[in-house]
Amino acid sequence: MRHFRDGVEMRDKSFSGGKSYDLVSDADLESEKAIAEFLHSAHPGHELLGEESLAGGSADAEHLWVIDPLDGTNNFAHRLPHFAVSIAYYFRGQAVVGVVLNPARDEWFTATAGGGAFHDGRRVEVCDAAVLDKSLIGCGFYYDRGAMMRGTLAAIEEFFTHDIHGVRRMGTASIDLCYVGCGHFSGFFEYSLSPWDFAAGRLFVEEAGGRITDATGSPLPMAKTSIVASNGKLHEAMIAITSKHTVEST
Repeated sequence: MRHFRDGVEMRDKSFSGGKSYDLVSDADLESEKAIAEFLHSAHPGHELLGEESLAGGSADAEHLWVIDPLDGTNNFAHRLPHFAVSIAYYFRGQAVVGVVLNPARDEWFTATAGGGAFHDGRRVEVCDAAVLDKSLIGCGFYYDRGAMMRGTLAAIEEFFTHDIHGVRRMGTASIDLCYVGCGHFSGFFEYSLSPWDFAAGRLFVEEAGGRITDATGSPLPMAKTSIVASNGKLHEAMIAITSKHTVEST
């Protein structure tokens, strides 16, 4: 938040067509360092997997912490107060705890396996929409500006043919998933997310009564993948659309 208030230099970490869209800053790096130091001290021997310096962590570790130190870096760069820190703990491949924090609003989304999902301490559940024409759908765009972008736009167009109420692109996938769990979105999809983007939000959706798979309906791997999250009732209808337009990320 100090960097958000005072400003921070944004740097490029990937390129597409000679132009940069994937940003990183000292805020990302310092956040990850602080989280990693705390977890190494509290849980020696546990594996850490994260977006920046922790990207080489083993996803197969018995005790695994999955960390996104700053989800929504582009929002952060443009001083939009919608970004998050996302942390999840997995034991033998199963999500146990997930926490997503928007520090700009001191807004907390927490979930524990078998214990439910909570927004600022209040238990939440997915919405009860049973048809797409009663739904608000969230989506995300990967940094690709080619086939995956066109696939995402094609899926959005097809969703609109089902008379959905609208589409929202908020730019912070971890919070988008929590919005499904809170019932704000009936569903959410994105064609390329990394484990640190969805590890905590996945548990939040499930503990709120929703369902989450890849864009074809298959179980999620602990690897880069497509995502479809829903209230459960709309999942098959969403998959019927997203599966048509899936493009593998590179």
